[in-house]
Amino acid sequence: MDIALARTFLMVAETGSFIDAARKMNVTQSTVSARIKGLEDMFGRTLFDRSKNGAALTGAGEQFQKHALALVRVWQHAQLEVGLAGQHRDHLAVGAPATLWDGFLLKWISWLRGNVPDIAISASASLPAVMIQRLLEGTLDLAIMYEPGQPPGFAIEHLFDEEYVLVTSAPARRRHQSDYVFVDWGPAFQADHTAAFPELNNTGVNLDLGSMGIDYLLTNEASGYFPRRLVKNHVNRRRLSIPARSRSFTSPVYMVYPEARDEEAYEPILQGLRQASKRLF
Repeated sequence: MDIALARTFLMVAETGSFIDAARKMNVTQSTVSARIKGLEDMFGRTLFDRSKNGAALTGAGEQFQKHALALVRVWQHAQLEVGLAGQHRDHLAVGAPATLWDGFLLKWISWLRGNVPDIAISASASLPAVMIQRLLEGTLDLAIMYEPGQPPGFAIEHLFDEEYVLVTSAPARRRHQSDYVFVDWGPAFQADHTAAFPELNNTGVNLDLGSMGIDYLLTNEASGYFPRRLVKNHVNRRRLSIPARSRSFTSPVYMVYPEARDEEAYEPILQGLRQASKRLF
């Protein structure tokens, strides 16, 4: 399939308009219409419902959307690897939640550059479902994540347990429940937090910002849960404190990689990651 067809389909799905898709892709509306018509003829199914309000995906269109995304990603991955072939021995595509890059995986990337310099590295911050899909597509070689499930054909190895601790910037005499900030660390943390503190389900401030939420505590008298590894320096410097007898939560962190792999090429990479996780504590 012509990748331009998949890209055009995705742009129409994103904008909900043939006109806007044409404008963003710098082509004519008739070109967009012809490409979508070509796809629909190929599948024998209507992919968009057209109306005065724009274009909406049909059931068949929704089914094709995930495949179109995969086609474009595979093509981009192929372009990258072929382009790098003359400069590097190999290419490693790594994915992880943004929080794990902060204070952990970026240090490991630095180690890789110093110890395995002939490998090119592509790093991305992604949601678990996206990483699993990319692993299955072959556009991701290694994923580090909290809840990997059991994707077929992949090894899952425990790295460490992420501990979330309550930290506060408010003096003990001025702490109040209204100053509590809920930081979203994913479904597992949400479930544990709700079970432990049902009264804190509706807080005044909810932050889905990961480690950037620490800045809020440093500039406001507030409390919230954060990974211990990210706040330990602030605690040591007494900019934040961990209240006595406060509850903590843990989430295991895993690395996911293909069961069928080049052991010689993968093992130094995986061993470096294992050592990097040990240096966190």
